[in-house]
Amino acid sequence: MDIETPHQLTNVTTKITGSVTQLCEAAKTKCIELGYEPIVLTSSLSCEAREAGSFLSSIAKYYSNTKKSLAFIAGGETVVHVKGNGLGGRNQELALASAIGIADLKDVAIFSVGSDGTDGPTDAAGGYVDSNTQNVLAGKSINIYNVLENNDAYHGLQACDGLIKTGPTGTNVNDLSVLLIKR
Repeated sequence: MDIETPHQLTNVTTKITGSVTQLCEAAKTKCIELGYEPIVLTSSLSCEAREAGSFLSSIAKYYSNTKKSLAFIAGGETVVHVKGNGLGGRNQELALASAIGIADLKDVAIFSVGSDGTDGPTDAAGGYVDSNTQNVLAGKSINIYNVLENNDAYHGLQACDGLIKTGPTGTNVNDLSVLLIKR
């Protein structure tokens, strides 16, 4: 006997309790509390993780002479096309890729996290880099380009204390990436 899939469920109630837009707005509010002027770029970021990292670092370069503290916020989910055999996730790769572009900028940081507290097959929610990350890794003979080619952002970030670990949050409303310029 075939059971047809019901077209309507009368005994189910759906309530949306969070969204990526609300996540971006919460980040915006926190940035204001911390003294940053926030700009929400999008709540639908959808591209290669490395491209998103490069994009955020290019924004940092453009605003590097700002006189005020700025925060650029992007929500959504990027992707990684795995070619190497390393360990990591899209947020870790986004963060590490952005480290290259912000290496010579003063007081700039970028982080990216999964709202569910996980990123790829790792125990990290994402990654954090700042203006000094590339120098720290170079001092340990770690080349960011090589790490990214092997899709090994986890170990690259681990080497510079750039992993963000929150544990599972029990919810998922996409990822959050933030560029901070402190003045």
